[in-house]
Parts: sequence; C-alpha cells; structure tokens
Amino acid sequence: MTLPYRLIPPSAQGVQINRVEIRQVRRVGGPIPADPLKLTIARMVETIFMGMMATIFGIILSIPVSFLAARNIMSGSWITVAVYYFVRTVLNIIRSIEPLIWALIAVVWVGLGPFAGILALTIHSVAALGKLYSEGIESIDPGPIEAIKATGADSIQTIMFAIIPQMIPPFVSFSIDRWDINVRMSTIIGLVGGGGIGCLLVQYIRLLDYQAAGIAGWFIAVTVAIRGFVSAEIRRKVM
Repeated sequence: MTLPYRLIPPSAQGVQINRVEIRQVRRVGGPIPADPLKLTIARMVETIFMGMMATIFGIILSIPVSFLAARNIMSGSWITVAVYYFVRTVLNIIRSIEPLIWALIAVVWVGLGPFAGILALTIHSVAALGKLYSEGIESIDPGPIEAIKATGADSIQTIMFAIIPQMIPPFVSFSIDRWDINVRMSTIIGLVGGGGIGCLLVQYIRLLDYQAAGIAGWFIAVTVAIRGFVSAEIRRKVM
C-alpha cells in the first residue's frame, strides 16, 4: 500500500512499515428491530387512533344532526321543514368535498400533524354519518311512533322510546363502516401532512428507501385486514 506523501513524517528515513487493522463488529443476542420498523409501528398506532377518534367525534356530533335531517321527524311545520332542507344542504356540501381536501384546509388552519387529520376526518364523518343516520330514521316502522304518540307522548319521548330502539342496529352498522373508512383514509391524508403512517410512507418514497416503504405498506394492509375481522365480530355480537 502506497501512502500519500503528506502522511509520511519528514523525519522518516528509508522504508517505513505501517500496519492496517480491520475489525468486524457484530451484536450478540437476539434480533434487534430496525429503526424503520419501530417508527412504522408507532405511526401505525397513531393512524389507528386517528381513525378511532375521528369516528367517535363524528358519531357524537352526527346523532343530533341526523334527527334534524330526517323528513319524518321535521315535517311538523314550515319552520322544521326549512331546518330540514338547510341541514340536508349543508351535509351534502360537506360530503361533496373529499377528506383529502379537508385535510389540506385543516393543515393550513391548525398546522401539520395528526390533529389536522382528525379534524378533517371528523368533519367528513359528521356529514356522511348524518346522512346515513337520517336515512335510517326515515326508513323506520311508523307503527311504534303512532302508538307512542297516541299515549300523549311529546317529541322527545317519541324519539326516546319509538325511534332510538329501532335505530340501534343500523347505527352500529353505519358506525363500524365509517370506522373502516376513517382508518383507511387516515393513511391517505398523511400525504398532505395530516399525520399518521401516510406521512411516513411519503417520506420513505421520496428518499427512495423502498425497503422501509414496503414495511409501511405491509403494515397498512395487515391493519386493514385485522380491522375487517374485528368489525365482523362486533356485528355478529351486536346485531
């Protein structure tokens, strides 16, 4: 091996003998997870909770809205009919905008991160669930409603004892379907900075780290598949 002249001290005379040492270091013990794997698991958990929180908030906010958007509930006077058309119009406008666009608006509004993703999914969930719940209310059996009203019950009592018992099965079904949609959409809104595993997946692709991107893709597929089995079990036990 010929060393560059600048590494040879000026005082050196004659042939100089140098020694080069090479070491190969290997960790001892069990397998250690790579950093992309640990980061993917953390972001996948964040994604699941994003979809879950957006679904919970969407259910809580859409239940009262659904009664205002049901024709058979709001057909008592011209004021309630006007409220019905107003609420329906607002729900249709919100549903016409995709969650990805709502995520862009939320990112500008509150900044990057999972909070923007939760906000975008919640807004879209309220509109979607409000429409589904209201259509479920409109399709219920009118017999129990007439029987409750014949006893002199007011509107609140009619809703509590004649409408809500009939709405529990479709409400559960619609809510589980929306949870599925929110979990899958939370992987997409990460493309625009909405947090979750989608943001991490975009970073891996831009860095040309396709091995880490493949890990994230597999976690997305496995999570969606497991969530499908869980929702099927919930439907079987509840319905």
